Amino acid sequence: MSMVSLPGLAEMIDNISQERNLPKPAVQAALREALLKGYERYRRTQRLAKASGGENDEAQFDDDYFENFEVELDVEEEGFRVLATKAIVESVSISDREISLNEVLEVAAEAQLGDTVVLDVTPERDDFGRMAAIQTKQVLAQKLRDQQRKLIQEEFLDLEGEILQARVLRFERHSIIVAVSSGFGRQEVEAELSKREQLPNDNYRANATFKVLLKRVCDGPHRGPQLQVSRADAGLVVYLFENEVPEIEDEIVRIVAVAREANPPGRYVGPRTKIAVDTLERDVDPVGACIGARGSRIQVVVNELRGEKIDVIRWSPDPATYIANALSPARVDEVRLVDAEARQAHVLVPDNQLSLAIGKEGQNVRLAARLTGWKIDIKDTAKYLADLEQQQQAQPEISAEEADAVLETLNPTPEVSDPAISPLPDETSPEESSLEEESSLEEESSPPPVSDDVDRDLDQDHLDPNDLDRNDDVDDEDDLPLDSEPDPDPEENPEEETTTETATVETPEKFNTSEG
Repeated sequence: MSMVSLPGLAEMIDNISQERNLPKPAVQAALREALLKGYERYRRTQRLAKASGGENDEAQFDDDYFENFEVELDVEEEGFRVLATKAIVESVSISDREISLNEVLEVAAEAQLGDTVVLDVTPERDDFGRMAAIQTKQVLAQKLRDQQRKLIQEEFLDLEGEILQARVLRFERHSIIVAVSSGFGRQEVEAELSKREQLPNDNYRANATFKVLLKRVCDGPHRGPQLQVSRADAGLVVYLFENEVPEIEDEIVRIVAVAREANPPGRYVGPRTKIAVDTLERDVDPVGACIGARGSRIQVVVNELRGEKIDVIRWSPDPATYIANALSPARVDEVRLVDAEARQAHVLVPDNQLSLAIGKEGQNVRLAARLTGWKIDIKDTAKYLADLEQQQQAQPEISAEEADAVLETLNPTPEVSDPAISPLPDETSPEESSLEEESSLEEESSPPPVSDDVDRDLDQDHLDPNDLDRNDDVDDEDDLPLDSEPDPDPEENPEEETTTETATVETPEKFNTSEG
């Protein structure tokens, strides 16, 4: 079998592996693909030469035409071969994919129709041509980049959102190219730190080291480094607090929310962060745990972020309390939740705290709104209450007639739906009025009705003869006392004295009683 010689093949593979941080099998696979593309270019050049010479080549080189071709590398002998897999058929239609049975039987007597054979189709080195060599070099560079991207994606895909140690390599326009590593002893990989992901207070110089957050791993063809890192992400602040505060790592204190503005829109405003913490332990102060003794813990975080201002507040399940804490360091008088569904609130602050609550260029209230998720409107307490009072006074008062009209509309008089029932006339006839006057006079002249208690006392069947004997003031047996029970003592039952009503009853003649 013939072979195209490649002097220094083993050394070339070792150098590429070290420069590209690729394993040797990956470099060899890329080289095989590049040599196969070079062979395709060689065959296409041959086809064009035959067409120009008047020869007709029936083969059409499609994209999948050379699927049955492969390149075999021989590192020890420093060369390569091109092999083609062909099917055994009766009559050949495409010579690059098929071979006749008679040709195979001359070499292998046991060959049958439908079997496949591998043939050496390696061209001579001089025939390979300069264009094929250039094509091989270009494809090799592209395949090496693809292999490198694939390995980087497999290595860093699970590390998105993690913190890495970065080292500055060079500067490209507004971006900074840094070197990051996935672990101790691993090869460094280039990553891009764009302008919007940088901190304004950072001093980037060659070989300077700092912590970055791996934000994204680019997939597919991408110009420039495949890794995108950030120094302005809020996850970097969370990691620094978790690293410095043991209570957060032990899950005694938890970080509920973080709002960060690393690159403020105004040039006179510095970066600032608000972080809300909470705990379920009664004996633990979450804010004090994050700050540390004399600010020792939070000072480490501030130094890593190059002097960025950090506000640590206490989270609360009550929205009003949470909003008031989020506006720290401003002092809040009252928080009014205007619309809970739309999450809109009015915050009342004193006049001397108004500018502090809003912050420079609105930074404080903007971060508080991001932290709580509520739309916050800062109001002056005195002015807000005065405007509210004026609105109440400006409302028109309702007169009594308008109130009656409103009540009539709310409670209308029911109309008579039955035609058999007619409403009473407003005016009465003279005869009916005279009868009503006579009946009223009779009612006034008649004695008041006797109560049921008196009727029971007047019933002779229920009289007790012992009560008659004890009564010394009775002259006649037919005369009975009206009430045989003794009068209650007002001192013993003062409540009955105040609540009992006395009824005057006129008794018939035969029940007259004599007073002693």
